[in-house]
Amino acid sequence: MKKFPVEDSDFVISGWCGKRPKCVQVAIKSEGVAVRNSNDTNKITLFFSHEEWSVFVKGVKGNEFNSTP
Repeated sequence: MKKFPVEDSDFVISGWCGKRPKCVQVAIKSEGVAVRNSNDTNKITLFFSHEEWSVFVKGVKGNEFNSTP
């Protein structure tokens, strides 16, 4: 996915993170979805199309990434 402009104010952090200092932040924009580490927002931001993000979220909800047998 091609990069697109994002501002700090575009990012939200999951309520699941609670008061944990390390979590992910997500910015959902018309151009796509950006994801970054909340612990170090100056490091790499990943960019996904809406379709890619939808497939990823579906996989998470379907427990596809669970490493426990």
